[in-house]
Amino acid sequence: MNSERGFGLIEVMISGVILTVGLLSLAYMYGQGMTVVMSCQQEALARQKAREAMEDVLTARNNETLTWNQINNISNGGIFLDGPQPLTSPGSDGMVNTADDGPVETIIMPGPDGMLSDGVAVPLNGYKREIKITTISNVLKQITITITYLTPTNVTGSYQLNCYISPYV
Repeated sequence: MNSERGFGLIEVMISGVILTVGLLSLAYMYGQGMTVVMSCQQEALARQKAREAMEDVLTARNNETLTWNQINNISNGGIFLDGPQPLTSPGSDGMVNTADDGPVETIIMPGPDGMLSDGVAVPLNGYKREIKITTISNVLKQITITITYLTPTNVTGSYQLNCYISPYV
């Protein structure tokens, strides 16, 4: 008779607690995963905009559009604005974060059917870009481009790109 004994109330309660903890952990991890997925688009866009800004500076140096001394922040006699600036389109000089910049950049997001053909232009208002140029020596400068953005969960994210350049192509 003793071998046919079933589960007791304590055993059922312990297994219920273990099951509840496991399900709550799974739900928490699902929520964290969704947060990461939702911020991936903003991070990828920040990474791309930092690369574009760096390419602008390097192209201007290579084409000799800018002199070596002009590749600096305004506070040091250059042309790049100091501090974080809105993510604007380049002005007539073809470079971002300068005094002649255009309006806030927009991106085309897919329309209701998931196609870009009927997409919607979305301004990048929640983004800021800072180009900080530090002179290390007469022939070496460090360029740090920082893009900050606001995620859908109202958390501030940032991406930073560092590069060392010389006046030689």
